[in-house]
This record gives sequence, C-alpha cells and structure tokens, in this order.
Amino acid sequence: MAQEALPSWNDGKSKQAIVDFVTRATTTGGADYIVPEDRIAVFDNDGTLWTEQPVYFQFEFIADRIRALAPEHPEWNEKEPYKSLLAGDLKSVAAGGEKSLVELGMATHAGMTTDEFAAIVKDWFATARHPKAGKPYDEMTFLPMRELLDYLRANGFKTYIVSGGGVEFMRVITEKAYGIPPEQVIGSTIATQYAVVDDIPVLNRLPKIDFIDDGPGKPSGINKFIGRRPVFAAGNSDGDYEMLRWVTSTKSPTFALIVHHTDAAREYAYDRQSSVGKLDKALNEAERRNWLVVDMKNDWKTIYAGGP
Repeated sequence: MAQEALPSWNDGKSKQAIVDFVTRATTTGGADYIVPEDRIAVFDNDGTLWTEQPVYFQFEFIADRIRALAPEHPEWNEKEPYKSLLAGDLKSVAAGGEKSLVELGMATHAGMTTDEFAAIVKDWFATARHPKAGKPYDEMTFLPMRELLDYLRANGFKTYIVSGGGVEFMRVITEKAYGIPPEQVIGSTIATQYAVVDDIPVLNRLPKIDFIDDGPGKPSGINKFIGRRPVFAAGNSDGDYEMLRWVTSTKSPTFALIVHHTDAAREYAYDRQSSVGKLDKALNEAERRNWLVVDMKNDWKTIYAGGP
C-alpha cells in the first residue's frame, strides 16, 4: 500500500494543490513536466519551517550570548543597546533599529573562527528552550512542512533553504531538522578572512556584514549560489515577496506557497501588524498571482511532531 502524501495535512484545496502540481511536474510527456535537473525548491526558514515568534530564534541566541559574555564586559551595563538587552527591555533594543541589532550581532557572531562559532551554536541548540513552549528550538519545526520537504525530495526535487537568518547559524541544525545539508542553505553572512594560527589554517569571522539574504537579496542569493531559477518557493512574510515574485515570473510551470499563521491556540496568529514575520503585501497579492495561502489552523492536522 502506497504511503499517504502529506499525512499531517488536512484534505482540502491546499493539500490537493500541492499534490496536483507535483503530479503534473513529474508526469513524463505531460504539458507541465519538469525535467529532474530543474526541480529546484526553495524555502524560507523563520516562520516557514519553524516558529519565529515571539522573536526570531537567532535573536534569542544573541540575547543568550550577550548575557553569557556580560561578565567580561562591565561597560555593557551602561552602554546601549547592551544595557536594555541585559535588563530584558526588548522594546528599547528594537527602538535602536538596525544599528542596534547589527552591533549586538557583531558582538556575538564575530571575533572567532568559523569552527568556534559552529561549536557555540551547536551547544546553544542543545540547551536553549523556547520561552512559550518550553521545547528545544530544534523541536519547534513544523511537521507538515517537513513532510512537504520529504514529499518533494521523493519526487526528484532538490530542496534549499533561502533565509534572512545567518547561514552559519542555520547550517548547524538544518540537516538534522529538515534533511537539508549545509551546502543547500543560503542565508545572510558576515565577512570571513583566511589566516594561519599555530600553523593551522582557519577562517576568522570579522565584524562586517557581507550579504543580507532578505527581500530583494533572496533572488540574488539564489542566482549566485544555485544558478538555476527554482520552480517551487515557500515563504511566510513580506521578506519572501521578491523570491515568490521571481520564482513565479516565468511561463514555465511554477508553484508558490505562503504559510499564514492563523492558529493562536497551537502556535501564533499574526500577519499584517506583526513586527516579526509581517505578512501584508504578499498576502494582498497572493490571489491574483496564484500563490497558495496555507491556513495553518485549518490546513494542518498538527503543528509539531508529537502535537499539538
């Protein structure tokens, strides 16, 4: 007996639309057949593959690192944005805008080798817990989306993550969480520099932003690192708008999906007014652009593995 496709999805138009597209794309001789080498699927991460509320997981990592490093930096107790972060005043941190976030990011992500950073991130994922659910962050992945990744790969698609998150932060966990290896993860980067320390070659992480993989940066990153225009794209916010537009702008068969967070009981409900994962413009244009809007509350039987 054949295994059911997308078992954590409720039967309905969303599930059927995905299955119909994949069936058409893989039916040899059909009008919408896509040759295997062109079956490229790209997925945003935050809010698309795992929970992003109340703040992005990487910001929680930054906050934890600032608290851990604070004893070595007594000056932070009187210096913004560190002072507000250490006091738990996230509104004041946010009021500092991009400048404050970049400063915090450089203080916690630079000044070490790539291997040292990977070890710090790995240790954090092993111990940190989500503030609402109390679960390890790597257990906050969406089971229906993991099934979608598996379903696409079973039908000859190659799956990539294309996220505004830090690429070396995500790469530590993506293979375990989603079955996506590090080389298929595209994200924001800081500059690195080759050096030889005690006769050992290393890559040092510098306090300088190299590339922001968000908004219009996503199509650029896909073109630079994949070299093929995807035929399937999934996102959840206006930060994915340009990626969805670019992927679906050809005459070839394509598919775009937006995860709409509508389930306050099992996860969170938010869209147009949210400061995290704002979904406004993409939601307005989804119907006329033929993008599937997945209603988390109604389309998914469960959110996380093991429920709810």
